[in-house]
Amino acid sequence: MIAPPGTWPIDAERSRVEFAIKHMLLATLRGRFESFHGVLQVAEDGLAQASGSVDAASICTHDAVRDGHLRSSSDFFDVGRYPQIGFSSSRIEELPGGHVRILGDLTMRGVTREIELSGQAREREPRGADPELALALQGELNRREFGLIWNQTLDSGGALIGNTVKIAVELAAVRAAGAADQPARR
Repeated sequence: MIAPPGTWPIDAERSRVEFAIKHMLLATLRGRFESFHGVLQVAEDGLAQASGSVDAASICTHDAVRDGHLRSSSDFFDVGRYPQIGFSSSRIEELPGGHVRILGDLTMRGVTREIELSGQAREREPRGADPELALALQGELNRREFGLIWNQTLDSGGALIGNTVKIAVELAAVRAAGAADQPARR
């Protein structure tokens, strides 16, 4: 069982959602989303469901001009029309050694595609009375499949930005008070 039964909301202050993409063929551009939420629901039979979303406007690559373009342009996130990027798991598999594989639907810019995240889950030493869980997950997606097709050809050949976006998510979750006494919703 990935975690004891109950509802496990994400503690955003101790979690992060980051990405990396090739830039100018050799460099790696890294960024993060600063506003997100999510929840893991674990039923008594051990079946789990994960869901969450990030506020697309909270993207941060440490370049104000680039971040403004990523937020507002129809070339990228167009947050006026598509303010949220959502995820809902379709299957969570526990693997040996605390490893997990999560398949689910990612919706970005009105386009939904299945992605796979893999990594580890483990119970954490609680800071308070409620049990805690840590998830460290990685995955990747092709940005073009979500309508993020803008690019620029470099004078030396090749493209300014790559198509493969690597995702790294580190989540801390604390079981909601009284959740052990209530069945998780599916």
